[in-house]
Amino acid sequence: MQSPTVSVLMPAYNSEKYIAEAIESILNQTFKDFELIVIDDCSKDKTWKIIQKYAKKDKRIVAVKNTKNLGISDNRNKGISISKGKYIAPLDNDDWSYPERFAKQVEFLNQNPEIGIVGGTVEIYDETFTKLLYKNTFYSDDKHLRKNIFRQLPFSHSSVMYRREIGVENPYNNKLCTAEDYDFYFRAGIKYKFANLPDVLIKYRTSQTQESTTKNRYQSYLAMYIRLKATVEYGYKLSKKDIVLIVIKLILIPTFPKKLRDRLFNIFWKGPNT
Repeated sequence: MQSPTVSVLMPAYNSEKYIAEAIESILNQTFKDFELIVIDDCSKDKTWKIIQKYAKKDKRIVAVKNTKNLGISDNRNKGISISKGKYIAPLDNDDWSYPERFAKQVEFLNQNPEIGIVGGTVEIYDETFTKLLYKNTFYSDDKHLRKNIFRQLPFSHSSVMYRREIGVENPYNNKLCTAEDYDFYFRAGIKYKFANLPDVLIKYRTSQTQESTTKNRYQSYLAMYIRLKATVEYGYKLSKKDIVLIVIKLILIPTFPKKLRDRLFNIFWKGPNT
């Protein structure tokens, strides 16, 4: 069979509530030349049955069931090793892609061979997808994304599409779970350029059970470690402003809850997300 243009990676664990919606959003893409790799990471609910149901209906779905729990990073790496596409498009099992997402990103990457990763604007919703909380926007060009990479994530991971060789060359680090995408961007950025489309590409679901919510303080410390790693190992340089803002964050992390930390930090730095 001819290799698809896009390989979609969707690791899943105990996601029976939302995975059908996530899969449907991929199957409803206007760009049809893709494979959807769904990896069940030893779920204890009906996740695998739901995956199997969709796999029987659509041959583009590659259904994989792990024999032992691997975690998000190793599942993404496993998906990349299985993938056959020119481009990789992650989607978390509880998020939702707009129908034109792949068409816009494939066209952009085809027309801009110097760009390795492209993301876009993200709508942040409540757990039921009924209330839009805010839109998460990012700088669009490589220059500004690099300038601000020590201050914020350059992308929302569920919104990105990247060239397959980036994933092969830079596997996700399973020792940095909850912040593995941040480290992935730093390493990819050594060789490849970044970009974000102005278009809204996905709906991101927020929940009190997500790791980014339950382990937020730990995640913040991991991000600090990754910033240090980027300067020592990856060759990135901190500006004086970066150093000041990192010191401020180190003071805020152990002292204040996340919402208050974000408000205080945004007083010192105004970016496209604020």
